[in-house]
Amino acid sequence: MKTIGLIGGMSWESTQTYYRLINQKVRDELGGLHSAKLVLYSVDFAEIEALQHQGDWEATADILGSVGRSVESAGADFLVLCTNTMHKVAPEIERAVSIPLLHIADATAKVLKEDGVTCVGLLGTRFTMEQTFYPGRLQDHGIRVVVPDEPQRECIHSVIYTELCRGVVKPESKRAYLDVVTSLAERGAQGVILGCTEIGLLIQGSDTNVKLYDTTEIHAEQAVQLALGLTPVPGHLRQT
Repeated sequence: MKTIGLIGGMSWESTQTYYRLINQKVRDELGGLHSAKLVLYSVDFAEIEALQHQGDWEATADILGSVGRSVESAGADFLVLCTNTMHKVAPEIERAVSIPLLHIADATAKVLKEDGVTCVGLLGTRFTMEQTFYPGRLQDHGIRVVVPDEPQRECIHSVIYTELCRGVVKPESKRAYLDVVTSLAERGAQGVILGCTEIGLLIQGSDTNVKLYDTTEIHAEQAVQLALGLTPVPGHLRQT
């Protein structure tokens, strides 16, 4: 079993979901008392969040690059960045380490293509929905991305930071999110990506007839498959 390196804490609410899912999936695959071999570094999210909203992505890249090196030094065979938004600095993290990083958008695109999805809706932070680092990565896989309109994006973003990252789940926010999901489907989305690792705390597939793709679940599943050697190492993760 390979050792999974988790860069977490963004937020810890979703990181604990990663930890639980990865261990459950290893147990399901191997049985008995098996659990995952992993190294977890959990950052102080307040520091990262402040830099995000200041637009100081270079500073966030420096922090997470240093964290990546620490996780590598602790014995990790590959990295899993337990957040969608901070994949904005994934290239900088990859340059800081010598082990591969399993990119969350690539993991999600793999499942979308297996399901035959060519047009998908995207929910996430403003950074994820409005900047190119995430939709562009999906488009590189041949998948068209539709995002909510401006008022909807503001609502989605606000709920993430003021509620979900604090462990707060409100019925009215759930209704608002489901309304956005419906509107994206009406605009042609064959499914909707829950492109923030906290959104799964609020809405699940049973809440709507629209197919939802929970990136936390997808990312954790592929991390386990990679760690156990159940799937071949993707070309972009092979070390030269």
